[in-house]
Amino acid sequence: MEWSVIVKKELSFSLLEIGAAWVGKDLLLCINGGSRPHIGSAVLSQPRPSLTGDGTISATSSVMNLTGHKDEFICRKIGENLCRSLNTTVICTGGFHVDGITREQIREVTDAADALARELKGKLWCPILR
Repeated sequence: MEWSVIVKKELSFSLLEIGAAWVGKDLLLCINGGSRPHIGSAVLSQPRPSLTGDGTISATSSVMNLTGHKDEFICRKIGENLCRSLNTTVICTGGFHVDGITREQIREVTDAADALARELKGKLWCPILR
């Protein structure tokens, strides 16, 4: 398997990278960065009609975390975002680790994750979905 798209964002203290690949009509995302990239979480998001009944698409997610890992926050945010906007099943896994990370650096990582999700949306195209 090859990554369909790889997006990267240079942070003030590290690098955040997301690889994306189509598996049929489903999307696989792998996030990594920091001083020790790893797999700390896996989030599986499935599209569904919003409970508001307004016709929009929402996502229901199942999450697996390694003990003590906080990677769910980034994986869930990006996975659900792309699940809703592309109306397809997404699994997002990976991890970002920096010893002694500050609140400001965490904010920088989450802002970068949002920007990378928007960039991915613009670059991903799956012929099966079209």
